[in-house]
Amino acid sequence: MREIDCKEITETVAHLFQEACLRLPEDVMTALQRAKENEPSPVAKDVLDRILANTEVAATENIPLCQDTGAAVVMLELGQDVHITGGDLYTAIDEGVRQGYTKGYLRKSMVREPFAARVNTKDNTPAIIHVEIVPGDKLKITAMPKGGGAENMTRLGMLQPAQGRQGVIDFVAKAVDEAGSNPCPPVIVGVGIGGTAEKTVLLAKKALLRKVGAPNPDAEVAALEKDILQKVNNLGIGAMGYGGRITALAVHAEVFPSHIASMPVAVNLQCHSARHKEAVL
Repeated sequence: MREIDCKEITETVAHLFQEACLRLPEDVMTALQRAKENEPSPVAKDVLDRILANTEVAATENIPLCQDTGAAVVMLELGQDVHITGGDLYTAIDEGVRQGYTKGYLRKSMVREPFAARVNTKDNTPAIIHVEIVPGDKLKITAMPKGGGAENMTRLGMLQPAQGRQGVIDFVAKAVDEAGSNPCPPVIVGVGIGGTAEKTVLLAKKALLRKVGAPNPDAEVAALEKDILQKVNNLGIGAMGYGGRITALAVHAEVFPSHIASMPVAVNLQCHSARHKEAVL
């Protein structure tokens, strides 16, 4: 049994959120550059050029990539041979969020009583935490600041099984079309298929963490991703909604078995500022 102290978890979470909000992963940068090269619309090309310039300013001047530094989503892969010491795991993560957002001068966006008073918690806690128990003696922490503009465009559909593959394609394309410029395209489209309502929404969000453009290892799912991407990029929404060929940088789908009477499908969009950072303890 390997021990990991809560203090180390807190320090790691604080660092990851600051880094995520300041510097885009290399795969996202490459995808944006490729989009700029392949975009025929002069207006959209100019928008992509400004997006890329913004990433350079953020990194060099330590300014957040976007004013919306998001809800603090934390994905954990917790090895079954790990023992957390020195406190409570969730408390340690919330303290990391508190320190990261306060010391990093990141915008705090979480409010209590969301249907009523909507009082800001002033430190961006509590975090939204998802834990997966895996073999081994390590703890993988993924920090994912999730902005409201993209998250608000999430869609869940309980499709009829008879709607099949085409039903999935049409549902995802409609979700992106209705989202329009709200999620700050070009987006990454996370798609969850199967399971139950809550499972498929989580699958869609986890799909956003895959390397941009890396196909699903299942050939059938990879082909579905390709067909959805083509339909989405035929919508003509383009960068920041100004029109153009590149509305999405990639479509990532994750699939789970479902009930014989069900075919849940979820869409979770990520804006062009696709921020996430990982660390393994």
